[in-house]
Amino acid sequence: MQRLTEIAIERSRGRVFTRMEVAAWAQGTNDAEYALIKRAVAAGEVIRIHRGFYCLANRYRTLPIDSFSLAQRIVGPSYVSLEMALAFHGWIPEAVDTVTSVCGERSRAFNTPLGRFSFSRVPQATLFDGVQRVERQPGELSFVATPLKALADYVFVRRCIWTTMEPLIESLRIEPELIAGIDPAACDTLMANYRSRRVRNFLSGLRREVHACRSA
Repeated sequence: MQRLTEIAIERSRGRVFTRMEVAAWAQGTNDAEYALIKRAVAAGEVIRIHRGFYCLANRYRTLPIDSFSLAQRIVGPSYVSLEMALAFHGWIPEAVDTVTSVCGERSRAFNTPLGRFSFSRVPQATLFDGVQRVERQPGELSFVATPLKALADYVFVRRCIWTTMEPLIESLRIEPELIAGIDPAACDTLMANYRSRRVRNFLSGLRREVHACRSA
């Protein structure tokens, strides 16, 4: 077993680590740090996820790597949203291959050995308003948008001109009962958080229809 693998098993969080962490573990020159990584990767014991990010190979992990937590280490601050958050909450029936996230920086995407990760910039007053902390694996916390916030992000990123619940049912195949269960007050809170008029119009129209459903 390579020396880096032994150290990573003992010290890394979730079996994922960065080149900066390797530098601290190596306590030597850049060449020593690079040699540690190169030997472990060549031996198939360490996988390069993305520039500066690595993980231990499957045989050295007791649990799969949590993709939500990993996304927030690749680009932070960020939170899982859009299609992946809707699928996580059980609001859309389709499986989602890309871990879709929202961030405060520029939009970008990464293809990695552990899957595809996309990050979309959505201008907001407070990035984490309407976001929940989720623990999908012991000790692995990640941030995930509520279904309503994921929909608001979806409208912004996918440039949807939606002001009713109909396209949610027809395009995203969300069950009407789930939409009717949205708290109208949550729409008001999120409206104040988004700068996009398109998103605010969507939330305003959705709030009106949800309120009408509850009053019927």
